[in-house]
Amino acid sequence: MSRADDLPDPPARRLLLKGALAAGAALAAAPGTAEAAEPDALPLAAAPYLNPFVRNRADPHIHRHTDGRYYFTATAPEYDRIVLRRSRTLNGLATATESVIWRKHATGDMGAHIWAPEIHHIDGKWYVYFAAAPANDVWAIRIWVLENASADPFRGTWVERGQLRTAWETFSLDATTFTHRGTRYLAWAQHEPGMDNNTGVFLSAMADPVTLTGPQVRLTTPEYAWETTGYKVNEGPSVIQRGGRVYLTYSASATDSNYCLGLLTADDDADLLDPAAWSKSPTPVFTSNDTTKQYGPGHNCFTVAEDGRTDVLVYHARQYKEITGDPLDDPNRHTRVQPLGWKADGTPDFGVPVADTTTEGTPS
Repeated sequence: MSRADDLPDPPARRLLLKGALAAGAALAAAPGTAEAAEPDALPLAAAPYLNPFVRNRADPHIHRHTDGRYYFTATAPEYDRIVLRRSRTLNGLATATESVIWRKHATGDMGAHIWAPEIHHIDGKWYVYFAAAPANDVWAIRIWVLENASADPFRGTWVERGQLRTAWETFSLDATTFTHRGTRYLAWAQHEPGMDNNTGVFLSAMADPVTLTGPQVRLTTPEYAWETTGYKVNEGPSVIQRGGRVYLTYSASATDSNYCLGLLTADDDADLLDPAAWSKSPTPVFTSNDTTKQYGPGHNCFTVAEDGRTDVLVYHARQYKEITGDPLDDPNRHTRVQPLGWKADGTPDFGVPVADTTTEGTPS
Protein backbone atom coordinates (compact mmCIF):
# COMPACT_ATOMS: atom_id res chain seq x y z
CA MET A 1 0.00 0.00 0.00
CA SER A 2 1.25 3.43 -0.68
CA ARG A 3 0.52 6.25 1.63
CA ALA A 4 1.30 9.85 1.70
CA ASP A 5 4.06 11.36 3.67
CA ASP A 6 3.51 14.12 6.17
CA LEU A 7 5.54 16.95 4.76
CA PRO A 8 5.68 20.23 6.68
CA ASP A 9 4.48 22.25 3.67
CA PRO A 10 0.64 22.16 3.83
CA PRO A 11 -0.09 22.55 0.06
CA ALA A 12 2.37 19.81 -0.90
CA ARG A 13 1.24 17.72 2.02
CA ARG A 14 -2.21 17.00 0.62
CA LEU A 15 -0.80 16.00 -2.75
CA LEU A 16 1.79 13.71 -1.29
CA LEU A 17 -0.53 12.35 1.36
CA LYS A 18 -2.90 11.42 -1.37
CA GLY A 19 0.00 9.67 -3.01
CA ALA A 20 0.83 7.81 0.10
CA LEU A 21 -2.74 6.92 0.18
CA ALA A 22 -2.51 5.59 -3.30
CA ALA A 23 0.49 3.46 -2.73
CA GLY A 24 0.41 0.55 -0.17
CA ALA A 25 7.76 -9.66 3.92
CA ALA A 26 10.35 -11.48 4.52
CA LEU A 27 9.30 -14.86 5.40
CA ALA A 28 11.15 -17.86 5.85
CA ALA A 29 11.39 -21.46 6.46
CA ALA A 30 13.12 -20.46 9.69
CA PRO A 31 11.87 -17.76 12.04
CA GLY A 32 13.05 -14.29 11.12
CA THR A 33 15.07 -15.54 8.16
CA ALA A 34 14.12 -15.15 4.52
CA GLU A 35 15.74 -18.18 2.98
CA ALA A 36 14.86 -19.50 -0.44
CA ALA A 37 14.16 -23.14 -1.13
CA GLU A 38 16.94 -25.54 -1.99
CA PRO A 39 19.08 -24.25 -4.90
CA ASP A 40 18.10 -27.09 -7.24
CA ALA A 41 14.38 -26.42 -6.90
CA LEU A 42 12.72 -26.14 -10.29
CA PRO A 43 9.90 -23.73 -11.17
CA LEU A 44 6.51 -25.30 -11.76
CA ALA A 45 4.72 -24.89 -15.07
CA ALA A 46 1.50 -23.72 -13.48
CA ALA A 47 0.43 -22.55 -10.06
CA PRO A 48 -0.98 -25.42 -7.96
CA TYR A 49 -3.16 -22.94 -6.10
CA LEU A 50 -6.62 -21.47 -6.56
CA ASN A 51 -6.52 -17.72 -7.15
CA PRO A 52 -7.63 -15.37 -5.77
CA PHE A 53 -6.16 -17.10 -2.74
CA VAL A 54 -7.78 -14.93 -0.03
CA ARG A 55 -10.26 -12.30 -1.16
CA ASN A 56 -10.23 -8.71 0.11
CA ARG A 57 -6.90 -9.05 1.87
CA ALA A 58 -4.08 -6.75 0.72
CA ASP A 59 -0.40 -6.55 1.72
CA PRO A 60 -0.29 -10.29 2.55
CA HIS A 61 2.34 -11.86 4.75
CA ILE A 62 2.81 -15.61 5.23
CA HIS A 63 5.24 -16.98 7.81
CA ARG A 64 6.16 -20.67 7.79
CA HIS A 65 7.04 -21.49 11.37
CA THR A 66 9.27 -24.22 12.79
CA ASP A 67 6.12 -26.06 13.88
CA GLY A 68 5.51 -26.70 10.17
CA ARG A 69 2.45 -24.49 10.09
CA TYR A 70 1.77 -21.47 7.91
CA TYR A 71 0.62 -18.20 9.53
CA PHE A 72 -1.15 -15.57 7.43
CA THR A 73 -1.95 -11.93 8.10
CA ALA A 74 -2.85 -9.04 5.79
CA THR A 75 -4.56 -5.67 5.58
CA ALA A 76 -8.33 -5.76 5.99
CA PRO A 77 -10.09 -3.20 3.75
CA GLU A 78 -11.74 -1.55 6.76
CA TYR A 79 -8.22 -0.68 8.04
CA ASP A 80 -9.37 -1.32 11.60
CA ARG A 81 -7.89 -4.63 12.83
CA ILE A 82 -5.17 -7.24 12.60
CA VAL A 83 -6.25 -10.71 11.52
CA LEU A 84 -4.47 -14.06 11.70
CA ARG A 85 -4.97 -17.46 10.07
CA ARG A 86 -3.09 -20.72 10.53
CA SER A 87 -2.91 -23.96 8.56
CA ARG A 88 -0.73 -27.05 8.27
CA THR A 89 -0.73 -26.56 4.50
CA LEU A 90 -0.28 -23.48 2.36
CA ASN A 91 -3.52 -24.15 0.47
CA GLY A 92 -5.32 -24.55 3.78
CA LEU A 93 -4.84 -20.86 4.58
CA ALA A 94 -7.41 -20.00 1.92
CA THR A 95 -10.24 -21.49 4.00
CA ALA A 96 -8.72 -21.38 7.49
CA THR A 97 -10.65 -19.70 10.28
CA GLU A 98 -9.61 -16.09 10.64
CA SER A 99 -9.18 -14.59 14.11
CA VAL A 100 -8.92 -10.94 15.10
CA ILE A 101 -5.90 -10.64 17.40
CA TRP A 102 -5.99 -6.85 17.83
CA ARG A 103 -8.27 -3.90 17.00
CA LYS A 104 -7.52 -0.23 16.51
CA HIS A 105 -7.91 2.23 19.36
CA ALA A 106 -11.11 4.27 19.52
CA THR A 107 -9.09 7.42 20.18
CA GLY A 108 -5.47 8.50 20.26
CA ASP A 109 -2.54 6.58 18.83
CA MET A 110 -3.17 3.51 16.68
CA GLY A 111 -6.68 4.76 15.98
CA ALA A 112 -6.68 4.74 12.16
CA HIS A 113 -5.17 3.22 9.01
CA ILE A 114 -4.13 -0.17 10.34
CA TRP A 115 -2.00 -1.36 7.43
CA ALA A 116 0.36 -4.10 6.32
CA PRO A 117 0.84 -6.30 9.41
CA GLU A 118 3.64 -8.87 9.39
CA ILE A 119 4.02 -11.68 11.93
CA HIS A 120 7.49 -12.91 12.91
CA HIS A 121 8.81 -15.27 15.58
CA ILE A 122 11.96 -13.89 17.20
CA ASP A 123 13.87 -15.19 20.23
CA GLY A 124 10.96 -17.28 21.43
CA LYS A 125 8.26 -14.61 21.10
CA TRP A 126 5.81 -13.56 18.40
CA TYR A 127 5.91 -10.03 16.99
CA VAL A 128 3.57 -8.19 14.66
CA TYR A 129 4.90 -5.10 12.89
CA PHE A 130 2.20 -2.85 11.42
CA ALA A 131 1.37 0.71 10.44
CA ALA A 132 -1.13 2.91 12.25
CA ALA A 133 -2.02 6.56 12.72
CA PRO A 134 -3.66 8.60 15.49
CA ALA A 135 -7.44 8.77 15.27
CA ASN A 136 -7.25 12.57 15.08
CA ASP A 137 -4.40 12.73 12.53
CA VAL A 138 -4.99 9.82 10.18
CA TRP A 139 -2.03 10.47 7.87
CA ALA A 140 0.58 10.66 10.63
CA ILE A 141 1.29 7.00 9.96
CA ARG A 142 4.11 5.29 11.88
CA ILE A 143 5.38 1.76 12.57
CA TRP A 144 4.08 0.00 15.69
CA VAL A 145 4.83 -3.37 17.30
CA LEU A 146 2.82 -6.03 19.14
CA GLU A 147 4.45 -8.82 21.18
CA ASN A 148 3.11 -12.16 22.41
CA ALA A 149 5.21 -14.44 24.64
CA SER A 150 2.90 -17.43 24.19
CA ALA A 151 4.08 -20.36 22.07
CA ASP A 152 0.71 -20.12 20.34
CA PRO A 153 0.00 -16.68 18.83
CA PHE A 154 -3.74 -17.38 19.03
CA ARG A 155 -3.38 -17.58 22.81
CA GLY A 156 -1.61 -15.48 25.39
CA THR A 157 -1.73 -11.70 25.36
CA TRP A 158 -0.71 -9.36 22.57
CA VAL A 159 1.15 -6.55 24.32
CA GLU A 160 1.55 -3.17 22.64
CA ARG A 161 5.29 -2.47 22.58
CA GLY A 162 4.78 1.01 21.17
CA GLN A 163 6.17 2.84 18.18
CA LEU A 164 9.30 1.55 16.51
CA ARG A 165 11.39 4.71 16.38
CA THR A 166 13.32 5.64 13.27
CA ALA A 167 15.69 8.55 12.69
CA TRP A 168 12.88 10.88 11.58
CA GLU A 169 9.38 11.47 12.85
CA THR A 170 7.83 11.23 9.38
CA PHE A 171 5.40 9.06 7.44
CA SER A 172 6.65 5.46 7.79
CA LEU A 173 5.23 1.98 7.30
CA ASP A 174 5.70 -1.51 5.79
CA ALA A 175 8.29 -2.84 8.22
CA THR A 176 9.78 -6.30 7.66
CA THR A 177 12.60 -8.06 9.48
CA PHE A 178 15.14 -10.69 8.46
CA THR A 179 18.48 -12.09 9.55
CA HIS A 180 21.68 -12.27 7.52
CA ARG A 181 25.01 -13.65 8.73
CA GLY A 182 23.86 -13.47 12.33
CA THR A 183 22.56 -9.89 12.25
CA ARG A 184 18.90 -8.97 12.39
CA TYR A 185 17.77 -6.16 10.12
CA LEU A 186 14.65 -4.08 9.66
CA ALA A 187 13.64 -2.83 6.21
CA TRP A 188 10.81 -0.32 5.90
CA ALA A 189 9.38 2.56 3.84
CA GLN A 190 9.57 6.18 4.97
CA HIS A 191 9.43 9.75 3.74
CA GLU A 192 12.88 11.28 4.03
CA PRO A 193 12.88 14.97 4.95
CA GLY A 194 13.95 17.13 2.04
CA MET A 195 13.18 14.51 -0.61
CA ASP A 196 10.63 15.19 -3.34
CA ASN A 197 8.87 11.86 -3.06
CA ASN A 198 6.42 9.94 -0.95
CA THR A 199 8.61 7.11 0.39
CA GLY A 200 11.93 5.37 -0.11
CA VAL A 201 13.08 2.05 1.34
CA PHE A 202 15.48 2.03 4.30
CA LEU A 203 17.53 -0.56 6.18
CA SER A 204 18.94 -0.72 9.71
CA ALA A 205 20.41 -3.31 12.04
CA MET A 206 18.36 -4.06 15.15
CA ALA A 207 19.46 -4.09 18.78
CA ASP A 208 16.36 -6.13 19.65
CA PRO A 209 12.97 -6.80 18.00
CA VAL A 210 11.70 -3.30 18.80
CA THR A 211 14.86 -1.15 18.62
CA LEU A 212 17.02 -0.01 15.70
CA THR A 213 20.75 0.47 16.13
CA GLY A 214 23.55 1.97 14.07
CA PRO A 215 23.08 3.77 10.74
CA GLN A 216 19.72 3.85 8.98
CA VAL A 217 20.47 3.86 5.27
CA ARG A 218 18.38 4.50 2.19
CA LEU A 219 18.51 1.62 -0.27
CA THR A 220 16.22 2.99 -2.97
CA THR A 221 14.23 6.09 -3.81
CA PRO A 222 11.74 6.51 -6.68
CA GLU A 223 13.62 7.58 -9.80
CA TYR A 224 12.41 5.68 -12.86
CA ALA A 225 9.14 6.45 -14.63
CA TRP A 226 7.65 3.13 -13.48
CA GLU A 227 8.37 4.11 -9.86
CA THR A 228 6.79 7.54 -10.10
CA THR A 229 3.53 6.96 -12.01
CA GLY A 230 0.72 8.56 -10.05
CA TYR A 231 2.93 8.91 -6.97
CA LYS A 232 6.63 8.66 -6.19
CA VAL A 233 6.67 5.52 -4.12
CA ASN A 234 9.08 2.78 -3.06
CA GLU A 235 7.54 0.67 -0.27
CA GLY A 236 6.62 -2.81 0.94
CA PRO A 237 10.13 -4.38 1.06
CA SER A 238 10.58 -8.15 1.28
CA VAL A 239 13.76 -10.22 1.30
CA ILE A 240 14.72 -13.64 -0.06
CA GLN A 241 18.24 -15.10 0.04
CA ARG A 242 19.52 -17.68 -2.45
CA GLY A 243 22.63 -18.75 -4.30
CA GLY A 244 25.03 -16.32 -2.65
CA ARG A 245 22.81 -13.28 -3.15
CA VAL A 246 20.32 -11.25 -1.15
CA TYR A 247 17.28 -10.04 -3.07
CA LEU A 248 15.01 -7.26 -1.84
CA THR A 249 11.75 -6.61 -3.67
CA TYR A 250 9.73 -3.45 -3.21
CA SER A 251 6.54 -1.96 -4.63
CA ALA A 252 6.44 1.21 -6.72
CA SER A 253 4.02 3.86 -8.02
CA ALA A 254 0.35 4.36 -7.14
CA THR A 255 -1.76 1.46 -5.88
CA ASP A 256 -3.85 1.28 -9.05
CA SER A 257 -2.85 -0.70 -12.15
CA ASN A 258 0.53 1.08 -12.14
CA TYR A 259 1.60 -0.68 -8.94
CA CYS A 260 4.48 -3.09 -9.61
CA LEU A 261 7.54 -4.76 -8.10
CA GLY A 262 11.12 -3.56 -8.31
CA LEU A 263 14.23 -5.51 -7.29
CA LEU A 264 17.49 -4.79 -5.47
CA THR A 265 20.35 -7.31 -5.36
CA ALA A 266 23.40 -7.60 -3.08
CA ASP A 267 26.12 -10.23 -2.78
CA ASP A 268 25.83 -12.48 0.24
CA ASP A 269 29.16 -11.32 1.65
CA ALA A 270 28.50 -7.62 1.11
CA ASP A 271 27.87 -5.03 3.80
CA LEU A 272 24.11 -4.72 3.48
CA LEU A 273 24.22 -1.30 5.16
CA ASP A 274 26.34 0.06 2.31
CA PRO A 275 23.90 1.39 -0.29
CA ALA A 276 26.58 0.89 -2.95
CA ALA A 277 26.44 -2.87 -2.29
CA TRP A 278 22.96 -3.02 -3.82
CA SER A 279 22.24 -2.99 -7.54
CA LYS A 280 18.82 -1.87 -8.73
CA SER A 281 16.93 -3.31 -11.67
CA PRO A 282 16.20 -0.50 -14.17
CA THR A 283 12.91 -2.18 -15.08
CA PRO A 284 10.11 -3.62 -12.93
CA VAL A 285 10.19 -7.37 -12.37
CA PHE A 286 6.44 -7.99 -11.88
CA THR A 287 3.70 -5.90 -13.48
CA SER A 288 0.04 -5.78 -14.51
CA ASN A 289 -0.90 -8.15 -17.30
CA ASP A 290 -3.77 -7.70 -19.75
CA THR A 291 -3.66 -11.33 -20.88
CA THR A 292 -4.17 -12.78 -17.40
CA LYS A 293 -6.29 -9.77 -16.37
CA GLN A 294 -4.40 -9.04 -13.18
CA TYR A 295 -3.66 -5.44 -12.27
CA GLY A 296 -1.46 -3.67 -9.74
CA PRO A 297 0.45 -6.69 -8.41
CA GLY A 298 2.55 -5.71 -5.44
CA HIS A 299 3.33 -5.67 -1.73
CA ASN A 300 4.68 -9.19 -1.86
CA CYS A 301 6.35 -11.62 0.46
CA PHE A 302 7.96 -15.01 -0.09
CA THR A 303 7.35 -18.41 1.43
CA VAL A 304 8.16 -22.01 0.56
CA ALA A 305 5.84 -24.89 -0.31
CA GLU A 306 5.45 -27.95 1.89
CA ASP A 307 8.15 -29.76 -0.11
CA GLY A 308 10.72 -27.31 1.26
CA ARG A 309 11.97 -26.81 -2.30
CA THR A 310 9.45 -24.74 -4.22
CA ASP A 311 9.64 -21.01 -3.53
CA VAL A 312 6.30 -19.24 -3.52
CA LEU A 313 5.51 -15.63 -4.37
CA VAL A 314 2.70 -14.06 -2.32
CA TYR A 315 1.21 -10.73 -3.38
CA HIS A 316 -2.02 -8.83 -3.94
CA ALA A 317 -3.66 -7.67 -7.17
CA ARG A 318 -7.02 -6.57 -8.57
CA GLN A 319 -8.98 -8.25 -11.37
CA TYR A 320 -9.72 -5.00 -13.20
CA LYS A 321 -7.89 -1.89 -14.30
CA GLU A 322 -10.48 0.85 -13.96
CA ILE A 323 -11.18 2.07 -10.43
CA THR A 324 -13.83 4.55 -9.38
CA GLY A 325 -12.55 7.02 -6.81
CA ASP A 326 -9.54 6.53 -4.58
CA PRO A 327 -7.80 3.17 -5.08
CA LEU A 328 -7.46 2.78 -1.32
CA ASP A 329 -11.23 2.90 -0.99
CA ASP A 330 -11.56 -0.05 -3.35
CA PRO A 331 -11.58 -3.27 -1.24
CA ASN A 332 -10.83 -5.71 -4.05
CA ARG A 333 -7.13 -6.23 -3.67
CA HIS A 334 -7.00 -9.99 -3.24
CA THR A 335 -4.14 -12.10 -1.92
CA ARG A 336 -2.64 -14.32 -4.63
CA VAL A 337 0.07 -17.00 -4.63
CA GLN A 338 2.13 -18.69 -7.34
CA PRO A 339 5.46 -20.51 -7.61
CA LEU A 340 8.55 -18.34 -7.93
CA GLY A 341 10.93 -19.48 -10.65
CA TRP A 342 14.68 -19.06 -10.95
CA LYS A 343 16.64 -18.21 -14.10
CA ALA A 344 19.75 -19.98 -15.31
CA ASP A 345 21.89 -17.14 -13.93
CA GLY A 346 20.44 -17.71 -10.46
CA THR A 347 18.21 -14.63 -10.38
CA PRO A 348 14.49 -14.82 -9.54
CA ASP A 349 12.00 -15.27 -12.38
CA PHE A 350 8.72 -13.67 -11.32
CA GLY A 351 6.91 -14.36 -14.57
CA VAL A 352 3.48 -12.74 -14.79
CA PRO A 353 0.62 -12.67 -12.29
CA VAL A 354 -1.33 -15.85 -13.03
CA ALA A 355 -4.91 -15.75 -14.25
CA ASP A 356 -7.80 -16.50 -11.95
CA THR A 357 -8.55 -20.18 -11.59
CA THR A 358 -11.88 -21.97 -11.73
CA THR A 359 -13.06 -24.18 -8.91
CA GLU A 360 -11.44 -27.07 -10.77
CA GLY A 361 -8.09 -25.32 -10.49
CA THR A 362 -7.62 -24.48 -14.18
CA PRO A 363 -7.04 -20.97 -15.50
CA SER A 364 -10.28 -19.18 -16.23
